Amino acid sequence: MHNEISIGLLGLGTVGSGVATILQQHQEDLRHKLGTKVSIKKVLIKDKNKERLSALDPSIFTTDIDELLTDPSLDIIVEVMGGMGGAKQAIEKALRAGKQVVTANKDVMAEHGHELLKLADEKKCDLFYEASVAGGIPIIRTLEDGLASDRIAGLMGIVNGTTNFILTKMKQENMSYEEALAKATELGYAEADPTADVDGWDAARKMVILSSLAFSTEVRLEDVLVRGMKEIQAGDLEIAEGFGYTIKMVGSSKKDEDGIEVAVEPILLPNLHPLSSVNNEFNAVYIYGEAVGETMLYGPGAGSLPTATSVVSDIIAACRNLLLEVNGQRIHAAQHALIIKEEKYRFAKYLHRLLVNDQVGVLTQLTAIYSKHGASLQSVMQHPADNEGQAELVLLTHTISRQQHLDVLNDIKGLASVISHYRIEGENA
Repeated sequence: MHNEISIGLLGLGTVGSGVATILQQHQEDLRHKLGTKVSIKKVLIKDKNKERLSALDPSIFTTDIDELLTDPSLDIIVEVMGGMGGAKQAIEKALRAGKQVVTANKDVMAEHGHELLKLADEKKCDLFYEASVAGGIPIIRTLEDGLASDRIAGLMGIVNGTTNFILTKMKQENMSYEEALAKATELGYAEADPTADVDGWDAARKMVILSSLAFSTEVRLEDVLVRGMKEIQAGDLEIAEGFGYTIKMVGSSKKDEDGIEVAVEPILLPNLHPLSSVNNEFNAVYIYGEAVGETMLYGPGAGSLPTATSVVSDIIAACRNLLLEVNGQRIHAAQHALIIKEEKYRFAKYLHRLLVNDQVGVLTQLTAIYSKHGASLQSVMQHPADNEGQAELVLLTHTISRQQHLDVLNDIKGLASVISHYRIEGENA
């Protein structure tokens, strides 16, 4: 019987400080839930001279990671260092030492989660990672436990608060992309280098984690189709609104008899879709289950205390398993082989925006191309362009395959009458 459960904390930054705060302030609640005390016994920091707001005793701080990973008195290692540098090795070493591990590291879990979970199974240890996706939203636990009796057919979500904040400001306050990004940076929602967010890679890593779990298979980063939000041009949001849509950066994954498709890209969502009303830095994940139908989880996707709440929830789960002596009993092995859908089996609507010479026969040439590839059009709109003798055409297709969409765009490139073209990803079928 554990009279006290001891924790080694790797990192005391934004999330680590939040974890320390919750564990300190909620001791009475934790003792009531667990019947024992939970204490942080050692903390890994980078700089002992840095002034910290944490109320933790500085005597437990160390800059030597091995001091934590090899300490036999520590029951649980909590990794909140962030990034890839050293985190994967730390988690691996902790598991090999028989420690229970809690991590908030999406990068490590997206790229090395499969092997680390296998190691946890082998060593009969727990590896919890709720905080790696969507901050304070309990999406991992929902998929693992709440919907364990169901088969997940698909999920889609806004899992990056930075891009959602930018798009909200562009739509609601008519900001340019650059203005909205500057505002996000000022408020701390965007990093100094926002590339991982705006190019879609942060969300892609989260979709790897969610898709692997939802479909019990081994999805990897290279399996995700990724398009960033920089492709969204001036006027796109207004055009989408004219068709009854909202543009959002969405991560989506679907599974059917043809395989699995996983993507992160700007897409058109019907204005009445629940995700269309998710604004600013908030996240939401919409789940399709064969039995439960449709359900959505909504909440803060980042931040010190929201993310720390998920970390501490994992700590409580690890503590309960320790007290019951059932650590490492959860099966993490993939149930299904991964089959990624071919382009011809991925279906959606597509919105193509073209700048053309305003002359007789251009629309006929274009519709002939769509007809050639069996891509029917739902709507066609023409707008005057800035330059005389030019026009802007906006074409919204019915549901077609991605292969049809790519073939259409490839042929359009060859038309002398088309000056420039690009597309907004259409509503998922």
